[in-house]
Amino acid sequence: MTMALTNAFVLLFSCVLAISFCVWGKPATFLDDFQITWSDSHIRQIDGGKAIQLVLDQNSGCGFASKRKYLFGRVSMKIKLIPGDSAGTVTAFYMNSDTDTVRDELDFEFLGNRSGQPYTVQTNIYAHGKGDREQRVNLWFDPSADFHTYTIMWNHHHIVFYVDVPIRVYKNNEARNIPFPKFQPMGVYSTLREADDWATRGGLEKIDWSKAPFLAYYKDFDIEGCPVPGPASCASNTGNWWEGSTYQALNAMEARRYRWVRMNHMIYDYCTDKSRYPVIPPECIAGI
Repeated sequence: MTMALTNAFVLLFSCVLAISFCVWGKPATFLDDFQITWSDSHIRQIDGGKAIQLVLDQNSGCGFASKRKYLFGRVSMKIKLIPGDSAGTVTAFYMNSDTDTVRDELDFEFLGNRSGQPYTVQTNIYAHGKGDREQRVNLWFDPSADFHTYTIMWNHHHIVFYVDVPIRVYKNNEARNIPFPKFQPMGVYSTLREADDWATRGGLEKIDWSKAPFLAYYKDFDIEGCPVPGPASCASNTGNWWEGSTYQALNAMEARRYRWVRMNHMIYDYCTDKSRYPVIPPECIAGI
């Protein structure tokens, strides 16, 4: 056996022992991890499946989902959003346990805009069936001009939403009876759809179908986590890289960037909406 084959065998065997997904240093193609769930005629594979184009027109939107569910880990994609007048459209990237009322869900929703206005990203978290934790940030760049990396990090310590940099942190504070998703595996989903009853300025701006088709692009699909079904001990394995000390809290640089986003670009936070929550929800004072 050559040295190269020996090293490859050792790496593979080490991955099996770790009981987690291995990182081979190369993002998956679309069909490796995902399948189309809505309107396959509106999702087009590009570059041999390394990228896809999502299409919204008057006939249909579209969507896709991961082939498996995962319990803890990291999900990341590079996305280039709809350019120009995208008012009334929503591009969503999220994780969902698909368990009806007692569901867990981690949401990115990119809300379309009129030309020249900033794109808004809304995040939301459902834990043990309770949601209504919306936060909105106006992006500080044009997300239709180039690809940017959108990531959900989920471990036993916290959930972090990244738009290149961290924009939201939800800590695990179960000791204070604050629900945290840790029992239900979640699939990875994405859709491109019409939502002009609420998406842009609360539904005041309607979709302009003369601008259709609306196009969004995805590439560099990366899921690293504990697959379900899979080894039962994976999710509790403290040796999984995403459970390591480096990922249990934001580092100093991430914390500075997080605070910069929150101070300069946040436009809505359920934590400060006294009309909805006269008493501040307990998770809102947990910090990062």
